[in-house]
Amino acid sequence: MTRVLVVDDHPVVRHGIRRILTEKLDRPVTVGEAGDAREALEAVERQAWDVVVLDIAMPRGGGLEALREIRRVRPRTPVLVLSVQPEDPYAVRVLKAGASGFLSKESAPDELVGALRRVLAGRRYVSSSTAERLAHALHEGGSDRPLHETLTDREFHVLRLLVSGMTVTEAARELGRSVKTVSTHRTRLLRKLRLKSTVEAARYALAAGLFE
Repeated sequence: MTRVLVVDDHPVVRHGIRRILTEKLDRPVTVGEAGDAREALEAVERQAWDVVVLDIAMPRGGGLEALREIRRVRPRTPVLVLSVQPEDPYAVRVLKAGASGFLSKESAPDELVGALRRVLAGRRYVSSSTAERLAHALHEGGSDRPLHETLTDREFHVLRLLVSGMTVTEAARELGRSVKTVSTHRTRLLRKLRLKSTVEAARYALAAGLFE
């Protein structure tokens, strides 16, 4: 029996993935569900899973941080990131964080099943464009990488929240952190991006195609 944990804050998405897996995966499958990062960590601490399907953008902690925690608690459990976020730059970032693959939610059900089969077999799943980008990064040694790739996962998450229109106070509430901590992250990410304001950060993110 293959045990799959699906982590997404939308019940309809979890239901859809469950249905795809039970109907199309060529093996018996048990599907567990978690609605946010905390529930996901509780689930992986409670029992072992053969694979975790993880959304990147969730409340009560970001998917990137959840990915790192899952990898810490269950280092041998493959994690397939399934997200509406753009493949570039998310795919490379999640792979560097320890994910076994990245797949867009716009992908066909058969592609999801194929990706799961691949990571369950101990391999990585990436699109051809992501593979090319990874190869380029290795070849260049990271010397010409975009400024946003220098951000930590927390800074990148704060950037996403601020660009979405949240204030620092609202972002702090979303992350469960103090306003002072989030303000520090904001200051650091602006410095790394060589920008002066959240408005400039929003323009940068739009130009770079960072967020949907």
